[in-house]
Amino acid sequence: MVSLIVKLGALIFVLSLDRQNAINFQLLGGIWILQTFPSIVSACTTRWFHRWRCSPAGRRMIYGTIAAYQQSSVATKHFGSSLDEIPGLGNKGYIALTAFALNVLVAVVLTIALRAGKAPEGVDATKPTTTTPTRRSAGGTTAGADRPVTYPMRG
Repeated sequence: MVSLIVKLGALIFVLSLDRQNAINFQLLGGIWILQTFPSIVSACTTRWFHRWRCSPAGRRMIYGTIAAYQQSSVATKHFGSSLDEIPGLGNKGYIALTAFALNVLVAVVLTIALRAGKAPEGVDATKPTTTTPTRRSAGGTTAGADRPVTYPMRG
């Protein structure tokens, strides 16, 4: 019942929202979601990045938010465009992609710096048996489950 009330409240909020604010929220949502992408995907696909590299993620979200806020147009004082000047290049680019590129760059630099400083990487509590997928036969069964797919693990 509580879930239904919350959904109804969200629907009323969205339907009563000014169009310009809806566009602003969509712009900001794209910027913010794209900033979570490197942390989630890199954590699921590789163990190369240092686990502390995610700590300043909020700062990169702030960059995208401020860059979007500073854009003006004839119709609106703030959030007037999804394009801004790319730092260092001078060309205009999509704010979310610029923030994404900065996010990845900072993650790589922080990983290298943390490794150079010999910062502890922590303990990986996942077990290879629970995270190693098994091969499936063409019919979708686990007939080949005795042959796990193996990936090289860092020690």
